[in-house]
Amino acid sequence: MVMEIMEPNTCVRGCCKSKTIPLHLLPSTYTLLSPIAKGSESVVYEAILNGKKVAVKKPILATSDDLDRFHKELQLLCKLDDLGIATLVAAHARPPNYMFFFQFYESGDLAGKLHVQEWIPSLKEMLHISLKLAKSLQYLHNLGIVHRDVKPANVLLDRNLCPHLSDFGLAVYKKDLKHVSVENWRSSGKPTGGFHKKNMVGTLIYMAPEILRKDIQSEKSDVYSFGITINELFTGVVPYTDLRAEAQAHTVLEMNYSEQQLAAAVVSQGLRPVLAGSESGAPDSLAKLIQRCWDADPLNRPSFDDIIAELDPITKHVCEEQEGKVLQEPSGLPTDLSSDVISNLQSYQEAVNWYVQGEQLSKDASSATDSNPRIWHDSSNGAAPYNPTLSSGSFATCGRRESMEDTHFLMPSMCRQKNVHLFGIFDGHRGAAAAEFSVRALPRFLQTLGSTLSPSDALTEAFMKTDIAFRDELIVQRNVKGTTEKNWHPGCCANAALIVENKLFVANAGDCRTILCRAGTSFLLTKDHTASCVEERERVIRAGGQVKWQVDNWRVGTAALQVTRSIGDDDLKPAVTAEPEITETTLTSEDEYLVMASDGLWDVVSSEDVISIIRDTVKEPGMCSKRLATEAAERGSKDNITVIVVFLRPVSTAERIY
Repeated sequence: MVMEIMEPNTCVRGCCKSKTIPLHLLPSTYTLLSPIAKGSESVVYEAILNGKKVAVKKPILATSDDLDRFHKELQLLCKLDDLGIATLVAAHARPPNYMFFFQFYESGDLAGKLHVQEWIPSLKEMLHISLKLAKSLQYLHNLGIVHRDVKPANVLLDRNLCPHLSDFGLAVYKKDLKHVSVENWRSSGKPTGGFHKKNMVGTLIYMAPEILRKDIQSEKSDVYSFGITINELFTGVVPYTDLRAEAQAHTVLEMNYSEQQLAAAVVSQGLRPVLAGSESGAPDSLAKLIQRCWDADPLNRPSFDDIIAELDPITKHVCEEQEGKVLQEPSGLPTDLSSDVISNLQSYQEAVNWYVQGEQLSKDASSATDSNPRIWHDSSNGAAPYNPTLSSGSFATCGRRESMEDTHFLMPSMCRQKNVHLFGIFDGHRGAAAAEFSVRALPRFLQTLGSTLSPSDALTEAFMKTDIAFRDELIVQRNVKGTTEKNWHPGCCANAALIVENKLFVANAGDCRTILCRAGTSFLLTKDHTASCVEERERVIRAGGQVKWQVDNWRVGTAALQVTRSIGDDDLKPAVTAEPEITETTLTSEDEYLVMASDGLWDVVSSEDVISIIRDTVKEPGMCSKRLATEAAERGSKDNITVIVVFLRPVSTAERIY
């Protein structure tokens, strides 16, 4: 972005100068849009600058010290020129508005990508981000700058998922570090907290022991934070939320650790997050590097020159290994089978990627419509209705099953509309194919229907379209591959919650459930669709289906299916319908949270128990989800377990921590 620079190109004090970055702007050149992040010291806005989208950081300036920090940060940013650093494109350094204008990074920050969008990066992507981030910090250290706030929330990702280090509000030159201790550091600028402020205690979980001991810090403090950050990238777990301190305690945070207690455990007891293991794909050499990065003694930590020297060959080796696998992937089939048998087996072993099929088919169906439709316009003419403030998280485990047949999604701010949110769970049976297909297809169908149908009608139609599309694709796959296997009829239960402003619509087909906690009391928003329900049993029989008492329960057809509504199960259609039952609820300030889950939870945990468990858990939705799933597993659930928790109003810091 090339911009005209007005001379003299300085801040109002004259201490900040740049030959390439405009430091004061005409009001007509920019427009602030909606805020995208808020902290104790600044607000970040989406904005338009000279017709292009940018991100604007607007500091909260309440004292002269705050203004001094703004100028100090601007001076530093004007000297940075590296692809791995968030690009400052302009600034306004004159009263009454002081602002930083940065390049807009489409994929958001790494913390949100991992924990809100639940992104699961490949090993190649994780190594790429780690190496690029290390090179950015190497660049800073070579300039004599220590960042002092390295964490996933300060790593921005562009559309190609390349990382860009941001937020230099705490950065200082190494030569000034000898004058810095925790006391004057905190008075000269607080940790921003970012995404993880809602998980625990701001950036404490990324702070090196020497900072917690109030010793003088060095550039090796950045190395410690880097180690914690890339370990979080490889595990997908917020630090210290997955540590069992004793048999009956679910996590360190749930033991009511205060800031002081956690700091003491990190400093005196050597407490560290659970190390990335082989299940994450992390090579042993990388795990050892992470351990050296978070060593208690700063002198034992490697420099970023050393880190890059180790990461670079690891990354190259993994890339070469993966390319080799693509070129030389063996079939894995016995060599003594006939060609006909091998062909038939390959039709099932050679994976149909049902995630991709679901996304592509629904995308093709919607190709004629607007790619980013405006759905469910606000029809109110008077005062705006109550709008809940959402935060969401989830946890899924295969439990005691050998394979995972559940899938789920979280889509806050669907179609970039801040008051439209969608969440869904799909519990597969007779294989995972229907659940994998539906998790991609149903949200896309719903997006295309939202511009023409009411929320309830759109949900119903999306369920039906997903069912038809999946069953049609099953026929195609059977025909294309020429398989003789005809007894494969996968299906899935489906549960979706759609929030439009203050209206909550829950659509359910099968035995997943959703409850609403209102003023501390649980309200069931779904009904189980099983053959043990008299109404459902009679409906199936009227539709031509067979229901018999088999083994221990009423079951449908020769497949002996317990549920009476589902997506897929083409051998039981039309009796086992995909048409959901829908409830509509008007949300109020008394509504605290939603809990959606597959029957792996509800088989062993009652609605009342769910409310009690969340009451005694740190109020972070991802942690609450994990606590519920863990409790179900400990109570003997024999099924896959998937839980989504959606908080509907802000939770105080005290509630989150204690």
